[in-house]
Amino acid sequence: MSDHSTHFEASGDGLVLTNAILLYTNQAPRHLKPYAASPVDTAAFASIHAVEFGGDGQPTIAAGSPLTRAHLRQWSEALGRTVVPELLPANVLVAHPEMLAWWVPAQVRPAYFALSDPPADLHALAARTTVPVPYPPHLLIATRGGLGVYALLANERPGAETPVLHSPILNVFVDGRLCWGNIPKPRVLGIASIPAYESAVFDSWSTHPNPGQDWTVRGKGGLVRLWDDLAARAATRFPVSRLKPFGKSKAGQGRGTRKTSVCAVTVGGLIARSRV
Repeated sequence: MSDHSTHFEASGDGLVLTNAILLYTNQAPRHLKPYAASPVDTAAFASIHAVEFGGDGQPTIAAGSPLTRAHLRQWSEALGRTVVPELLPANVLVAHPEMLAWWVPAQVRPAYFALSDPPADLHALAARTTVPVPYPPHLLIATRGGLGVYALLANERPGAETPVLHSPILNVFVDGRLCWGNIPKPRVLGIASIPAYESAVFDSWSTHPNPGQDWTVRGKGGLVRLWDDLAARAATRFPVSRLKPFGKSKAGQGRGTRKTSVCAVTVGGLIARSRV
């Protein structure tokens, strides 16, 4: 191993260089981005080293030992002292530096429709309009990669085993991702950004269903006619029974096809697979 050394100047807060952590993978350095995590199938090893100072005051990384969970807890606690504690609202399910998950109760709120190709038989949504409509309860999961939008069956705080449904909101892809378009994205992933995330979901103009969205609801007419009916009769409750379970396979929908059983996607499952 080559001699690892570096120059360090003490900060105004009196911090002193004491340790170094070295990361090893079975990939050549040219294939790795700076500070990026290795792919999950890449072998990795980490070691922690003391930093020694020579007579000239220059630091050198000394021999090390394998990095353990105890080391990680120690340094995580030390680094975490700079994080400002904050009270979590009752609707927040997960608050993590890389993920924020919360639920939004069912409610009637203004909806913005400007359908690009409205069907001829619409009543309330034939032209650009803002109209109050009922929304089902929703689960929102924000990460640095985007925002997941899902509906819930019951108007109550969900648990890990609570199944999720496809959201009926037109700006949502079938895989749950919000279609941002020209909607401004929050710059910070934190509690204070929840209103901005919710505004992106509920206060944006709906122009058309995304590909495959009409399949995510039961009954005839698709999403546009469902929203038109709710708006036309001034409904106050969304018919959640019309929404299909999230992630349900299209297999078995047609005649002669073999039906397949699909496990319900739960809140806990979504949070686990949304981790970065």
